[in-house]
Amino acid sequence: MTMDLRKLKKLIDLVQESGVAELEITEGEEKVRIARVLAGAQPMLGHMPMMAPAPTIPVAAPAAAAEAGEPGLPEGHVVKSPMVGTFYRAPGPGAKPFVEVGQAVSAGDTLCIIEAMKLMNEIEADQGGTIKAILVENGQPVEYGEPLFIIG
Repeated sequence: MTMDLRKLKKLIDLVQESGVAELEITEGEEKVRIARVLAGAQPMLGHMPMMAPAPTIPVAAPAAAAEAGEPGLPEGHVVKSPMVGTFYRAPGPGAKPFVEVGQAVSAGDTLCIIEAMKLMNEIEADQGGTIKAILVENGQPVEYGEPLFIIG
């Protein structure tokens, strides 16, 4: 049995919004600790049986540069990563990417996949528009709250 990723995301949001430094949850034989990561700290990611020390899931501050209108980035709605993981533009190696810059998308269209804890999570557009920018390279790690796309 594994903890639901949606539940983990809600817990991460709670820690980030509340200012709490650390939260530890036990569910059956699983234990997860979510702690704010200080600059320079090296967090661990995952979950293990209760016998092992609880790992830490990093809670990153949102990328302020994209939110503050970083020079050179187009104006528009920023789609952010809902989790920590690995960003993939296509459903598989050699496959056509889900979206390209200049492509029109509708709310609910798949934009990318983020692999987290060996699970592939499709990330959907939360609003329609045109892809103005793709801010992450294929195969790169992403943090929670990191800007991925700009939709205009």
